[in-house]
Amino acid sequence: MALKRVFLLRSVAPRVAALSTKPQAQEQPPASPEAIRGCGAAKAVRPPVPAVDFTNTQEAYRSRRSWELARNLLVLRLCASPMLLEHHEQLFQIARKLLGQRMFERLMKMTFYGHFVAGEDQESIRPLIRHNKAFGVGFILDYGVEEDLSHEEAERKEMESCTSEAERDGTGTNKREKQYQVHPAFGDRRDGVISARTYFYANEAKCDNYMENLLQCIEASGGASDGGFSAIKLTALGRPQFLLQFSDVLTRWKRVFHQMAAEQGQAGRAAVDTKLEVEMLQDSIAKMGIASRAEIEGWFTPETLGVSGTVDLLDWNSLIDSRTQLSRHLVVPNMQTGQLEPLLSRFTEEEEQQMKRMLQRMDVLAKKGKEAGVRLMIDAEQSYFQPAISRLTLEMQRKFNVDKPFIFNTFQCYLKDAYDNVTLDMELARREGWCFGAKLVRGAYMAQERDRAVEIGYEDPINPTYEATNAMYHRCLNYVLEELKHNPKAEVMVASHNEDTVCFTLCRMKELGLHPADGQVCFGQLLGMCDQISFPLGQAGFPVYKYVPYGPVMEVLPYLSRRALENSSIMKGAQRERQLLWQELCRRLRTGSLFHHPA
Repeated sequence: MALKRVFLLRSVAPRVAALSTKPQAQEQPPASPEAIRGCGAAKAVRPPVPAVDFTNTQEAYRSRRSWELARNLLVLRLCASPMLLEHHEQLFQIARKLLGQRMFERLMKMTFYGHFVAGEDQESIRPLIRHNKAFGVGFILDYGVEEDLSHEEAERKEMESCTSEAERDGTGTNKREKQYQVHPAFGDRRDGVISARTYFYANEAKCDNYMENLLQCIEASGGASDGGFSAIKLTALGRPQFLLQFSDVLTRWKRVFHQMAAEQGQAGRAAVDTKLEVEMLQDSIAKMGIASRAEIEGWFTPETLGVSGTVDLLDWNSLIDSRTQLSRHLVVPNMQTGQLEPLLSRFTEEEEQQMKRMLQRMDVLAKKGKEAGVRLMIDAEQSYFQPAISRLTLEMQRKFNVDKPFIFNTFQCYLKDAYDNVTLDMELARREGWCFGAKLVRGAYMAQERDRAVEIGYEDPINPTYEATNAMYHRCLNYVLEELKHNPKAEVMVASHNEDTVCFTLCRMKELGLHPADGQVCFGQLLGMCDQISFPLGQAGFPVYKYVPYGPVMEVLPYLSRRALENSSIMKGAQRERQLLWQELCRRLRTGSLFHHPA
């Protein structure tokens, strides 16, 4: 079965010390005297880290002509108008009728499209990429085209693609938990989502077409500049039914571990610090009917347990493999009966092939990226897809992050379990010897996630307040930064428009001795937003990237609509960016530099 490939966790290395939530230094082979002298020389010639000033508009907007500043100010002002945004789709339609297709597209390029989108194709985006690169700002290339579906069409496609044939024809019982079942009220995953692209499964040919677009995007990234990224959404690469089912299985087995931990008096501990006593664990597993007591005892050996003699969550995951036959049947534990039950009665041959093709597409993209020297950023998605997405990303990281981070996973810090997710993945990378690569975001699906949890009836996965999300972001970020101090091959992208978070990162980098020249810490913002953060960082020598969408005007309009809405939510609470733009325009007018030409 295709699931078997992704459900296996390799045997863990013997552990010689108890785990801790504090990052540990990795053992390194002793360096030669020449290497030590070379290292010291390199450090000696390092330039001092310049201070970053986010209030100096002359430096922040040095890369922009005055007409660009005026356009940016106009677009952001329009994005802050509730009345205009409420009717923006109708206004677009009226403008198309009055101006005609050609003039309408030109108007878009002069305003919203020109502000948020790099260009229509691989050739037209190159000038902007080269220009930003000259001022220290890289790119994360993203083919921003979405299918313009009606609400009804989106709902129908989602219901069909997230339900198995056995569930539809009544020959199989759906044993998935509520969170991992499709619900018609949330069939259109675009509702309440203002920043992330959304794809709906139609057929395998559509997935192949998206993969081809991504291959071209990776090629464009490699040709445009060195050290770029390409963004990938896994829901565009296959049938989402697989992601729902796999997420359900992973979550249930994780819950079983935590329930057994609670029985052993370890409730409330951080996941990476939770360790089960083997004797009690063996009794619990035997009662669940997974295998005989004799078989179970053979699983726990000194090689897997190390000197601690305990089992943590990573060890537990490694047991879910072919020895217990779990991956063949997608079985999950029933906590009422204490027995294992199949999640579905059966898979059709076509469903099996769809799963395999999804994995194959991921492999093709990763190999292409490796060949082109382009790092892949796997986007996070809704919480009911995310466990499977993270697991599939982890499998790619094991394969491709051998010498340096090449595949980056995305961690959503508005999730209550974000810290556990970050610490567990980092510990697994440490044990198995591959390079950790992560992007930290706050998250794009908060309103939708909350409404869905209330409507369907499961625990809200989101932190209760914005302040709690900020605290979670900084907690995860601080943990990763401390690990980077000891691990020169790990990397993180701080993807945030929050100036306080960026300042926090700069402060911790200075305290930990993380130099921007090492490239271990980079920053990310969206094209058309927060230039007053991105460009001062880039000009000071910090690696910083803009998330750069591209595609034909009419096919990117759905993306533009949500980008306008996102700016509305941001600009209602803060006018800082508009104030800085206006301040710089006034400064140029006063000093006679209105015709400033970037150089």
